[in-house]
Amino acid sequence: MHSTDSSKCLGSHSTMAICCLLLLLGVVLQPAASQTQSAQRYLQNVDINNGNNERLQQILKGSGTGAAPAQIWSQPPQKTIPDVKTELAKLNSTYTYQYGWPANNVKLGAVTAVSFDKAGNVVIFHRVNRVWGQETFDNRNLYQEQYLGPIRESTILALEPATGALKYDWGKNFFYMPHGLTVDPEDNVWVTDVAMHQVFKFPPRGGDGKPLLTLGTAFKPGSGKKFCKPTSVAVLDNGDFFVADGYCNARILKYTRAGELILSWGQNSFSGVSYDVAPQNYFAIPHALTLVPELELLCAADRENGRVQCFFSSNGTFHSQYHSQLIGDRLFSMAYTPASGGQLVIVNGPTAVLGIHPEHYNEVHGFVVSMRSKQLVSKFGPNNLEFHNPHDVAVTADGNEIYVAELAPMRIHKFVHRSLTKPMSLSATKDTNNIGTGKVVGQEDATPAQTVHHPSGKAILVASLMLLFAGSTFALALIFARRRKRGCLPFGSRSRRHAWEKSDGFKLGGLLDRDRNGFEKLDQQASDEEQDSTTTLASAQYA
Repeated sequence: MHSTDSSKCLGSHSTMAICCLLLLLGVVLQPAASQTQSAQRYLQNVDINNGNNERLQQILKGSGTGAAPAQIWSQPPQKTIPDVKTELAKLNSTYTYQYGWPANNVKLGAVTAVSFDKAGNVVIFHRVNRVWGQETFDNRNLYQEQYLGPIRESTILALEPATGALKYDWGKNFFYMPHGLTVDPEDNVWVTDVAMHQVFKFPPRGGDGKPLLTLGTAFKPGSGKKFCKPTSVAVLDNGDFFVADGYCNARILKYTRAGELILSWGQNSFSGVSYDVAPQNYFAIPHALTLVPELELLCAADRENGRVQCFFSSNGTFHSQYHSQLIGDRLFSMAYTPASGGQLVIVNGPTAVLGIHPEHYNEVHGFVVSMRSKQLVSKFGPNNLEFHNPHDVAVTADGNEIYVAELAPMRIHKFVHRSLTKPMSLSATKDTNNIGTGKVVGQEDATPAQTVHHPSGKAILVASLMLLFAGSTFALALIFARRRKRGCLPFGSRSRRHAWEKSDGFKLGGLLDRDRNGFEKLDQQASDEEQDSTTTLASAQYA
């Protein structure tokens, strides 16, 4: 009896043990699956299970130099996911797209960055004919196309903000894979090249083409004093500057004006098992930087975490972050304007192909976020539609103009605040049509332009009155003709013509005598004659 009970208890305990073991295995395996999913999400079309891909595994696990060991982040309670499509449709578009900008004689490659020089020109960085593909870098982040040599054409162009006409250009035979560009308060130009793994400072407008300052070692990725695909630079008024080091190291570094390292912070958020909510100071590609001078903040676009993180520019401590489910999981760049109490202008990106949740709806737009309320204020896009692959954004200090750099299609977009836009005139429409036919906007024709006169409101009114008068005259003529046929008029009928058709001429007395006698008696035989007359009149009317 006892042995039977004991066997039952042992069986029950064994079953419980097996269930606990399976549950434990499920808990252990789940993070691995999530991390694999996260890895695919960040790096598309890459075999992350390839054992030879050691550097890639280091990046994803956060085991690069200076990275913290893998950790599991606790997640806050999940908020109710809104109907993203419906909520996006509710957002107003406060900026109008300038589809005739820039002038169509400006030929561009993939546009990676945009900024403003002191003169207000729009300065862009583009790759001309270079494309960052799957074979561009190896697993150690070494550039594989150095044999192509530097890009031969100008990679930096300055465009006039009103017309988009080319003001100046430079950057030939120097860069291999352009990425970030910033013009500082002294008009110096700071750029990053991800192929060279370097950061450069050039004099205004490029000077003689030689950099004033160079950080990093050419074509040698690394950490410490080296960079690994640096992405962006931000410069303070005193000359101190920040570098986002970028695709591999996931850190931000602060330097003195002379290029001496002051501090650095940031860790790779690929080390975690969840990408929905990353902790402070962790990055999944710090992709762009912007300054908020009023609050003494430096903000970074945490690209694959879909958020903006802001830090005190003095010591790098965390201040705040900005994220919205309407923006989505990928946020490529942002720019600050003090307009309306302080706003961030943001561009997101298309959702990665692999490793995403199928319920995540995504639209690629520009967004305006209030730094006070952390709420989305508005959205914008080309002709109120979506972007394809926006990469960087810049906004004027007054918030009236926004420029978006896009990789594909290869172009730079301009938007103007609705309060400044005017209804398009006929001449503007004509200029827009010239764009489609290959005519450069703002370029004078070789032959004198013909003046085209358009009818004014006064001319249209006069023409309408003339048509009305002509119609009235025609109608009156018809009425008189019919009354004449019937003999109802004091002239024109046969009976009334006798008074002045006498052989001895017209006499007023004779006419008066006839009037005293009243109307002549209607001749009963006159009907046939009148009918003949009517036939003649009718024929004359359509002759």
